[in-house]
Amino acid sequence: MRHGRSDVSTAQDQGRFRRGIRRVALDVTPLRTARDFRLLWLGELVSVTGSQISLVAVFVQVYALTHSSAAVCLVGLCQLVPLVLFTIFGGPIIDSHDRRRLLIGATLLQSGTSSLLLVGALIGHPPLALVYVAAGLGGGFGGFALSVRSAMLPNLVEPRQLPVALSLNQVMWNTCLIVGPGVGGVIIDELGLATAYAIDVGSFAAILAAAWMMRSQAPAPSEQPAAAAVTGSWRKVVEGFHFLRGRRVLQAAFYADLVAMIFGMPRALFPVLAVTQFHAGTKIVGALFSAVSVGAVIGALTTGWVGQVRRQGLAVLVAVAVWGMGIAAFGLVGDNLGLAFLLLAVAGGADVISAVFRGTILQLSVPDDLRGRMSAVHILVVTGGPRLGDLEAGLVASAFTPTISVVSGGVACIAGVVILAIAIPDFARFRMHVLPPVHEVAAS
Repeated sequence: MRHGRSDVSTAQDQGRFRRGIRRVALDVTPLRTARDFRLLWLGELVSVTGSQISLVAVFVQVYALTHSSAAVCLVGLCQLVPLVLFTIFGGPIIDSHDRRRLLIGATLLQSGTSSLLLVGALIGHPPLALVYVAAGLGGGFGGFALSVRSAMLPNLVEPRQLPVALSLNQVMWNTCLIVGPGVGGVIIDELGLATAYAIDVGSFAAILAAAWMMRSQAPAPSEQPAAAAVTGSWRKVVEGFHFLRGRRVLQAAFYADLVAMIFGMPRALFPVLAVTQFHAGTKIVGALFSAVSVGAVIGALTTGWVGQVRRQGLAVLVAVAVWGMGIAAFGLVGDNLGLAFLLLAVAGGADVISAVFRGTILQLSVPDDLRGRMSAVHILVVTGGPRLGDLEAGLVASAFTPTISVVSGGVACIAGVVILAIAIPDFARFRMHVLPPVHEVAAS
């Protein structure tokens, strides 16, 4: 009898353990049940990895050509102008055309700019202007392609699966940010820049194949009668910003990411820090890039609990503050490479939590006929912020030192979060309807 009670107790303990793991561990339901989401996810996994290899190659190449941290930071500025133009004016195009075809076209253009970088590397010592132009156009086309993919996502999964799909995208994205820079640093060191760029060019075949096999995504009919009269792209852009103007919570979600990326993103200093602070070479540059994403992947793999958080705005603010603390502490570690990796990983984990909550707030707050324009704004913030951060980090490093640039950026990030919480108190109090867990929806 006593033995039977022990068996029952053990079974109950195991059941509680499994339920606990399910609440914390990442749910992969969208990958199993949504064919087109799975295709896009796998295509991006390969393509984004190639793009990250290319990103490290561009930074290393510019530093090798100039030996200037300011010149490296100008890469971000060169990418920013095309990024702004292509994402903002591309938003209305995304809302009015088949998104699958747009993805194919944008990807082909991206592969063209990567091919230009490959040609420059094969030359051996290309003009700096060629690298800047190719990287700038690649950033613009990449931002547009990312806007298209973001606008496609809500139509690929059930609404209740959206937070989980966003978490899966974070796992995919940050896995690419681990593998791409890490492998890229080794490839550049051992095989050269041309090989790195060639791998990037080839990686676009994966996303092209995925898009080719996906179903068409024709534009949704507008729910607003006045939208039918809007014919000019500029008027459609204005319409998108008009939608955003009165929604303070949505604005705050964008501001939070800008604060984190403009002040707390030190990636443009990694080539300099690898040489001057850590006394290493190209391989460490890739490892520093990857360290942030290692933490992000760990964070994303444990996002089973995010659906239970009721105050999503407060969660974003806390996550961004932790990011700032991690970056500031990273700037103070001296040449302790192990501690540097750990702090960058902590920052990356906080960033992915912020991204999941911000993405959920955005996707569930915007109607489909405006989703392309709002996704364009979102992608502009997500991709433009780090580029402004590159510029900020380089300017401060040039005026003072790289260490001061990193530490002051982290502190400014924390201060920005406090200011945002005071300026838009509704964001910290914001609550969105909590969706039932995806595994319950699938079971029903």
